[in-house]
Amino acid sequence: MVYIAQIHFPMVNGGLTMMKPDFSKMSRQELRAYILAHREDDEAIEALIKRGSPNSPTYPFPETNEDLREMEEILKKKLGSSGEAV
Repeated sequence: MVYIAQIHFPMVNGGLTMMKPDFSKMSRQELRAYILAHREDDEAIEALIKRGSPNSPTYPFPETNEDLREMEEILKKKLGSSGEAV
């Protein structure tokens, strides 16, 4: 078996077969670098999207009607709505 960075290439029938790295063990920075080098890897892109941004605000799930109204106001501001129901 030949090891190159975090990706290993086992020999299969005399040829090399690439095994994908474990995206869950990669830092956000490593995953971004991997995606830049492997732009066609949809699985890696999906893994990065699922992680979300560490700087993104989080909002609690609305549990009351008041919470729901507050969430609608937040969405209207974010989407630039003209006051129509969301």
